[in-house]
Amino acid sequence: MHIRPEQPNILILYVPVVLRQALFPIIWNKGQALLEVLQHEIVNCRLCPRLRDHTARIAVTKRRAYRDQEYWGRPVPSFGDPEARVLVLGLAPGAHGSNRTGRMFTGDSSGEILYRVLHRTGFASQPLSTSRDDGMVLRDLYITASAHCAPPGNKPEPGELRNCRPYLQRELDLLTNVRVVVALGKIAFDVYLDILRTRGVIASRKPFVFGHDLEYATAPGSPRLVSSYHPSQQNTSTGKLTEPMLTAVFRRARRIAARP
Repeated sequence: MHIRPEQPNILILYVPVVLRQALFPIIWNKGQALLEVLQHEIVNCRLCPRLRDHTARIAVTKRRAYRDQEYWGRPVPSFGDPEARVLVLGLAPGAHGSNRTGRMFTGDSSGEILYRVLHRTGFASQPLSTSRDDGMVLRDLYITASAHCAPPGNKPEPGELRNCRPYLQRELDLLTNVRVVVALGKIAFDVYLDILRTRGVIASRKPFVFGHDLEYATAPGSPRLVSSYHPSQQNTSTGKLTEPMLTAVFRRARRIAARP
């Protein structure tokens, strides 16, 4: 182990890539160090009492199928490759999925289809995501959320989304290799566009219409935006979103990321 001279308060340990992504990105440079600091801030955030109360209560009451498991019960950190060219923006953790396992899209039906697709398209090391220590590694892809706490009814309030937005803004600044943002669901799509409008990257959201597997240019030098239906149980059980449809989205994202 050693301590970087330019960051004397940060201890550097060698951690295998599997454990690195299971916890937080390992510190190789200043940007990745700041990503780790940011994830610690997210996990300890208390800006939304309603959400913190809800996640903690769910962690105590639990679902019968998971009554013997210890729930995470806190804000869920982002997960993936800090050098990623593809950024996936979801809505929020599921009450008995990510709020239980502590990892994005892990432990519920949304994650089951998503990780199968990510594995098929070369972004994930395995098709099944069950826990923080299952060995999953993401390559060239990073997953974050519009809200990091599980909301009642899967519906975060506007103020709660605003509270979480600065975390996403900082991630966008730190993930310097991102070439394409995949927005899963209209709320994530709108959250990302609001950030672009606030920053002056786009003048208006009007040209950007949400739909499945649509690609938009935002501004020269900025990541492309791809919109997708969210892999929620409601969307997949009704056939609004199928696995081939989601696969097409991530094949598109890979092609965009590979463009010169």
